[in-house]
Amino acid sequence: MADLYMSATLSRHALPQRLADFPTLAEALDYAALGHTGLNFYDGRCRLTAVVQYATLRGAAQATARRLHGLGLQRGDRVALIADTDADFVEAFYACQYAGFIAVPLPIPSGLGSHAAYVEKLRGLLGSCAPSAVLAPAGWLPFAREAADSCAPHFVGTLQELRSHAVPSVALEPSRPDETAYLQYTSGSTRFPRGVVVTQRAAMANLQVIARYGIGLRPADRCVSWLPFYHDLGLVGFVLSPMASQLSVDYLRTQDFAMRPRQWLQLISQNRGTVTSAPPFGYDLCSRRAREGEAARFDLSSWRVAGTGAEPIRAEVLQRFAEQFAPAGFDPKAFVPGYGLAECTLSVSFARRGVGLQVDRVERRALEHQSQAVPFDGEDDKASTFVNCGAALPGHRLEIRDAAGRPLAERQIGRVMVQGPSLMSGYFRDAESTRAVLEGGWLDTGDLGYLHGGELFITGRLKDLLIVRGRNIWPQDIEALVESQPDVRPGDVIAFLVPADPEPRVVVQVQCRLTDAQKREQLVRTLSGLINSEFGLAAQVEPVPPHSLPRTSSGKPSRAEARKRFLALAQSAAEPSVALD
Repeated sequence: MADLYMSATLSRHALPQRLADFPTLAEALDYAALGHTGLNFYDGRCRLTAVVQYATLRGAAQATARRLHGLGLQRGDRVALIADTDADFVEAFYACQYAGFIAVPLPIPSGLGSHAAYVEKLRGLLGSCAPSAVLAPAGWLPFAREAADSCAPHFVGTLQELRSHAVPSVALEPSRPDETAYLQYTSGSTRFPRGVVVTQRAAMANLQVIARYGIGLRPADRCVSWLPFYHDLGLVGFVLSPMASQLSVDYLRTQDFAMRPRQWLQLISQNRGTVTSAPPFGYDLCSRRAREGEAARFDLSSWRVAGTGAEPIRAEVLQRFAEQFAPAGFDPKAFVPGYGLAECTLSVSFARRGVGLQVDRVERRALEHQSQAVPFDGEDDKASTFVNCGAALPGHRLEIRDAAGRPLAERQIGRVMVQGPSLMSGYFRDAESTRAVLEGGWLDTGDLGYLHGGELFITGRLKDLLIVRGRNIWPQDIEALVESQPDVRPGDVIAFLVPADPEPRVVVQVQCRLTDAQKREQLVRTLSGLINSEFGLAAQVEPVPPHSLPRTSSGKPSRAEARKRFLALAQSAAEPSVALD
């Protein structure tokens, strides 16, 4: 940004609060710019590095919008944005809203040593969205230039380089409500990512129900986030939502959180944060990295909404976090689970606020053999638990349907279907994939779940379900059992099904830190015995190196990718060797 106010962070405002009741994102920023709130960026040690008022952001975004016009871009053109957690991304994103262009947030590399894989992924994304310009932070610019070699955009460079261009005298025409605001690429948990088309109307519809009914935002709220800007929860939940409700937000980079997760808690503590969210693994990471007795150094008493969402949510992870940080004043009633997906902009449902986690304990046998969630109060090894994700947001509808598309009664498990004003208009330039999930105004989410009292319980993804001898076995149940063992950490297990003769075989991969061969063999025998004892099946337990299990951009385990890699390796091993002459 052109101006950085480094003397203090931005927090409360004097404007009458409006909860996202605007036709477009540009009009929402116009209003937020009348106040004194904005964005605060912090480094990995919670030191303030940049402060950007919404008023400053608006002026800078409009100047960038004119410079983009000066490149020769036409209305509706895509602008790819390599989305690091910085003020430049936010400026460029809103520039697209003011110019009538379509912003396309794209991921940064997920780790070191992945140059070729990242460039290949980025090349595919750029080929999909066909951008007329690509903006990248200086550190990722070489990757962007290499990946853009086949799509020939007008401009590939940093925002700083674009700022060196003169600002042409162009009358700005912001995107209209029926026009596309941005493309949100899915995390790719089941296939190559697809570009979700999010219109201004859909974005504002979702932001309004999130602010009013999901979180219940207040004028004194202060948001905190470490979530990546290229993911729907990070973008919609903590870039667009605070702005559309004129709230300040404090950011940590995702990489800094991964290295020092307790800094998230430190930032909430020092700035009296009230609203933040994370997938369960974020809470788990804080719990595992915290030293004994350390919780008391934080003050988390201001934290009123601790959002969480995943597929599905594991209650024990959140309960462990609540117990560990009770000395810091964390209130377990702050937990607000929810369900959502990029195809519905972000959110579909929220649990009731001020209640905390509500867990449904059901009989595993009925779950596996009858696809029913029958309440159960017997032994733990015969039960499965699921977290209440709440009722559909106002204006939206949820239905559970069977394979033939017929609505199911409560507590019967089937496909989760969603209808409402936040739905995508389709996948970008992918009519076939759009037809596969959108029909008659309803979205087939690809998730499985059930309703109880009109509230949603997610049980898993349809494509992850392990169907063995007519039984529906949930991979997370096997994963949770394995993770309960002392030599296995949470998040270090992934279970999937592979074809075999005479019946499909369950493979369980475990990230193993044991170096002694005998101890590894003993762990495999122990885990195989446990799985056989509890689930009555012979699983293939396979130790794999640390950090080798694939994950989606949102941090969820990618069972489909793990299965793909496993089958490719098995096929490679089965191919006969050819002698060299």
